[in-house]
Amino acid sequence: MSSAQTDRFVHDRLPPAGQWPELRYELPELLALQQTPQLNLVAELLDKAVDKGFADRPLLRSPGLTLSYAETKARVDRIAQVLVGDLGLVPGNRVLLRGGNSIGMALAWLAVVKAGLIAVATMPLLRAKELGEIIAKAQPAVALCDAALLAELQLAQVQYPGLKTIVPFHRTSEWVDEGTGEAGTLEALAAQKDGRFQACPTSGDDIALLAFTSGTTGKPKAAVHTHRDVLAACETWPRQVLQARPDDIVMGSPPLAFTFGLGGLLIFPMWAGASVYFPDIPYTPQAMAQLIFETGATICYTAPTFYRQMAPFMTDEARKRGQSPRLRLCVSAGEALPDATRQLWKAASGIELLDGIGATEMFHIFISSPPEQVRRGAIGKVVPGYVAKVVDEQGQEVARGTVGRLAVKGATGCKYLDDARQANYVKDGWNYPGDAFRKDEDGYFFYQARADDMIITAGYNVGAPEVEDALLSHPAVAECGVIGQPDSERGMIVKAFCVLKPGFTGDAALVKVLQDHVKASIAPYKYPREIVFLAALPRTETGKLQRFKLKL
Repeated sequence: MSSAQTDRFVHDRLPPAGQWPELRYELPELLALQQTPQLNLVAELLDKAVDKGFADRPLLRSPGLTLSYAETKARVDRIAQVLVGDLGLVPGNRVLLRGGNSIGMALAWLAVVKAGLIAVATMPLLRAKELGEIIAKAQPAVALCDAALLAELQLAQVQYPGLKTIVPFHRTSEWVDEGTGEAGTLEALAAQKDGRFQACPTSGDDIALLAFTSGTTGKPKAAVHTHRDVLAACETWPRQVLQARPDDIVMGSPPLAFTFGLGGLLIFPMWAGASVYFPDIPYTPQAMAQLIFETGATICYTAPTFYRQMAPFMTDEARKRGQSPRLRLCVSAGEALPDATRQLWKAASGIELLDGIGATEMFHIFISSPPEQVRRGAIGKVVPGYVAKVVDEQGQEVARGTVGRLAVKGATGCKYLDDARQANYVKDGWNYPGDAFRKDEDGYFFYQARADDMIITAGYNVGAPEVEDALLSHPAVAECGVIGQPDSERGMIVKAFCVLKPGFTGDAALVKVLQDHVKASIAPYKYPREIVFLAALPRTETGKLQRFKLKL
């Protein structure tokens, strides 16, 4: 079927066909998707849920508001009318989304994709410089932004005037159906619509989203995912391993701007007919533990660091309330899961963590095992719908028990937007996520390390060069090198080695100044928690920084 996306910007910037991943549709459900030419992700997940009798079931929950599937559909349709009618957007246009996890963010994302537009979700902590890089790459004409997060986006708009329009939205209860409210907000505009909107007749190969990841260079990469890609992801790990149910209440901390959060906290609950809870305030370990009990949550998503920090609060809550939580599934991903954390959480909650590894480029998890099939130290087995192997530098599979590079192939795969790094990620149809693994005789995969210089700290990916760039912009820093240092609490921390310019003293006061400078320049979670001052950095004869010597 021909594309419905008349704006061909993304289609025209896909990798050459010879660099595409080989997609496999071997499961019956995947074959059905492959043979269905017209697919609109939101129509499949939302409209058909209403048609199936889920209209009155809750979908989006928050402290002040709960929306059923039918109510969610009505609001999504009215927002889509604003996008197409008031803003004049056409299928294939990119829409930047800026917001934390909230009902408002979820509604905006669903409306964008239902209208045949391309969602470009961004982390709420990003600064103007980082937002500007995404705007330059994706070239969105419109941004939908949480009203509390406008400042940095407006700064980025000054530098990149191609972003013509920013429309603010509110997190939850500010929606007013009668058409009153703060003028110019997405809710006020949508409240004036009648809600009559038909999903854009996108093909399965039309683009649903651009998922940005900084990678190891700090330069943003945009992973392209089609409507079929996301629906195919629903038929793999969620169906085969997670097995959520309509009565599940899902909660968790991963941002909707990450595909881990987008899948776990929006797409996969909708696919199962379940509901998802969004808090009014950012999660802390104590707050999440309390809300698990108060909301009756049955599925939780977060990173290992958070589970470790939550464990004592779970024990306290259970003791105070005299009851166990309703939890039945706890998903851990985003960084390596230490066995000590797995055992600590099990002792505190009674739940065996469901571990998994995925990638933005693959959309979600492709290696994982259900709790009853856990093997200590292993992430799990390859998820049905995918195949995986451990290979050497030539791409040849190594013997069981030997450490090598992970290669994956399945129902989803990497397609970068206009990026030469595509050739590094996809080779001979296989995806190379950049991880070192070993595989045992029973098919369990054991994570060893990142195969590159990516720093994964408390579930966040940080590219060393972008931190270096921020440090080098300070007048005191002549040279610097950044690495990830193992840490028992966060998995890794960002550690910087700096050579100072004459006239500056490397003391505790300057450490604090440089840390604050980085926090003000890029997302605050990327700042170096340790800074060491050196007289010189280790370099090769050609001047290349030898990071491995900094790790010794």
